Amino acid sequence: MLLQLSDLHFGTEKKECLDAIRLFCTQHRPEVIVVSGDITQRARYEQFFKCRQFLDSLNIPYLVVPGNHDIPLYHVWNRFFSPFTRYRYFFGELEPTLETEHFYIVGVNSIRRRYHTRGHISIEQIQDTYERLQKGPENKIKLVVFHQPFYTSPDNKHGTKDCPVLARIALEKWSTTGLFGMLHGHLHKTAVYDLTQIYQLEIDHPIYDIHAGTATSTRLYHHNPNSFNTVSNTGKIQHYRFNEQLAEFTSY
Repeated sequence: MLLQLSDLHFGTEKKECLDAIRLFCTQHRPEVIVVSGDITQRARYEQFFKCRQFLDSLNIPYLVVPGNHDIPLYHVWNRFFSPFTRYRYFFGELEPTLETEHFYIVGVNSIRRRYHTRGHISIEQIQDTYERLQKGPENKIKLVVFHQPFYTSPDNKHGTKDCPVLARIALEKWSTTGLFGMLHGHLHKTAVYDLTQIYQLEIDHPIYDIHAGTATSTRLYHHNPNSFNTVSNTGKIQHYRFNEQLAEFTSY
């Protein structure tokens, strides 16, 4: 099982959600954890430190990519000249790759210092990601992790403005590698979409856009609860939401 957490926003984290994630990991022992960005609220040292402590305490391999909240917002000098210094100090690579028994996961950095929320991807990143996906074993579930989604529903307040401009080019390239899906956060809303149908790709299998809500933050949008996703070893996608009465995450 893969556990997808997103938008932890340390600095606004809820202890009861952190404890519930620890309980879930103890009970289910996921094979790997993926965190699809916004691990901090304001990219402060202590927020990165607390997030790293929390993830390490779970004793499960994990892969993290940055979100738009993980570069400085108000420190303009740092934002433009060293936006990822603190992130790199605690989490290293901006675009890691992780292979486990059942999963092959490629991280992509969609964050740009000139933009606050919008996702970006370059031709060079598309080619590099393609080459990494090509190296992945065919018998493993291949996933790309990218903070901003490749699709948003028409009723979403963000619209499509935060989706990367080159999404179609990326998907057409990556679709030939056996890609199973994309893991995203950013919108604090759980959803799954079939990008093959949405982008009308000429392939015979779905590529899923898997959106995770905020797992731990008090920053809840439209009364959506804290939540996370799992992907089973057979590719089944399951959503979990935080039940305040039980103080645990339950599937729905």
